[in-house]
Amino acid sequence: MPLDSPERLSELAGAARIDLVPRDGKLRVLLDGEDVTDAIRAPEVSHAASVVAVVPGVRHPMVAEQRRAGEQGGVVMEGRDIGSVVFPHADLKIFLDASPEVRAGRRKRELEEKGESLEFAKVLAEVHQRDRRDRERKMSPLVRAADAVTVDNTAMDAEETARVIVLLAKEQAGAAVGGGSD
Repeated sequence: MPLDSPERLSELAGAARIDLVPRDGKLRVLLDGEDVTDAIRAPEVSHAASVVAVVPGVRHPMVAEQRRAGEQGGVVMEGRDIGSVVFPHADLKIFLDASPEVRAGRRKRELEEKGESLEFAKVLAEVHQRDRRDRERKMSPLVRAADAVTVDNTAMDAEETARVIVLLAKEQAGAAVGGGSD
């Protein structure tokens, strides 16, 4: 579908259903019943998501679908407006950040693991372009929620980042149980 057709994109988004389903020890993303967990990480999908996110007829139903998928609680979601727009009252919000160069390196390695090869300069340019587009869009821009904890994982690997996030979640849970007193 052409990305420059807001009417068609809005129609498609309005009819879509997204489900999060545990399968084989992992949470899978289903779009209208089809497993798209891996497909949504493809470079062209990542680019397209950022482009169509500015279309109100896409953004509104997608936010509603994300909220429906997470309404039972106990979920971890990532996205550029999850804490600021989709779940503004979430128990814990983490604004995960890293330098553009490190994020581009990680993205390049992820693509290489899938058999795709792009020059680092091209991946870095795409990271900068997406950041700019997402920060400057009028609807649901990329912003840090006021009550989000910032975690800069520029110098961390995935395992270290996960440990920090688990620690923050445990601290938050302890504060909720203990009434927040020290």
